[in-house]
Amino acid sequence: MNGEAERLVRDLALEPHPEGGYYREIFRSPQIVVTARGDRRSALTVIYFLLAESQVSAWHRLRSDETWHFACGNELEISVLDDAGKATTLSLGPAGPYVAAIPAGQAFAARVRGGTGFALVTCCVAPGFEFEDFELLRPLE
Repeated sequence: MNGEAERLVRDLALEPHPEGGYYREIFRSPQIVVTARGDRRSALTVIYFLLAESQVSAWHRLRSDETWHFACGNELEISVLDDAGKATTLSLGPAGPYVAAIPAGQAFAARVRGGTGFALVTCCVAPGFEFEDFELLRPLE
C-alpha cells in the first residue's frame, strides 16, 4: 500500500471491511425510519471507504440505496448489475464525476482503475446500513 493510503488508514482510523478495503462509520442518524419490510433503521449512515492498489470491493448487494462520493486519490470503477443482469461501469475520480448511486438490491463491486494508487470515498446508505442487510456474493462466473 502506498504511503498516502497508509496515512489515511491510520489518520482516519479505518478498519478492514468484509467486502475488501478499509472503512469507518462516521455518522449514524438518530432518526429512525421503518422500511417497507417493517425493519427499523437509522434514516442514514455514512462511512469512509478506502480501496488501495489491487484491493477490490467484492460483489455484494444491500437492501438500501447507496451513494458513493469521491474524496481523493485515483479513479475508481464501480460495476453494477441491473435487475436484468446487464452490467454498467461507473467511474468516480479527480476529474469527475464525483458521485454515483447504486439502487437497493443491485449487485455491485468496485476497484481502483489500473490497480495502482488508492481511492477514498464516502458512502451514504439510506435507510441506514446494517450488516444483516448486506449480502456478500460469490464472484460472477
